Amino acid sequence: MDLFSRSWAALRTAVADLPDEDFARPSGCAGWLVRDLVCHLVIDAQDVLITLATPTAAEPTRDAVTYWEVSGTPPTGDDPLDALTVRLAAAYEEPWLLKFHLDDVGSAAGRAAGLADPGAGVGTRDEVFTVDEYLTTYVLEWTLHHLDLVAHLPDAVDPPAEGLARSRALLEAIAGAAFPASLSDRDALLIGTGRRGPTEAETAELGGLAARLPLFLG
Repeated sequence: MDLFSRSWAALRTAVADLPDEDFARPSGCAGWLVRDLVCHLVIDAQDVLITLATPTAAEPTRDAVTYWEVSGTPPTGDDPLDALTVRLAAAYEEPWLLKFHLDDVGSAAGRAAGLADPGAGVGTRDEVFTVDEYLTTYVLEWTLHHLDLVAHLPDAVDPPAEGLARSRALLEAIAGAAFPASLSDRDALLIGTGRRGPTEAETAELGGLAARLPLFLG
């Protein structure tokens, strides 16, 4: 839960430090500008608040690894929520409004996470998780989106090293295989989730795992 808080705080700080012109630049999410990604983060924060306010006494049905729906094909952008996110982001018009909303809702989500009982059950997407496992999924979510945020912004700050390491471990568990030690945590995440293609040398190092990548997480 501490790593959730550090990853989330780092991502929100990175957004807060962006100059206005960066909101119109591309992000690492195909088809999304930085402003669209930030709007998605607002929706993510709302989801965290809703889930933490949805307690259940039922037994967990998933954990931080099995939470993800894994696909071998990239998103097309046709999903209604994705389309809504782009329209909603454009409606903000001024970057400071997006920054304000993310800070407002995001801070509340962070406080709620800090107050939650790690072993308690919560429900989301018709599944049950412990709070600890649910928040751990967001370490991966925040870290990947932090990489998306800075993909074309060389002056922006990278995700925390501990978040990169934990996210790599989660992605390896999802993949059922370890990435080569020669790959940095950042590169393992980018290649593993299709955010960039591997070089010929990296493909050789990945061996049989290369044929199973990328993994698109939903």
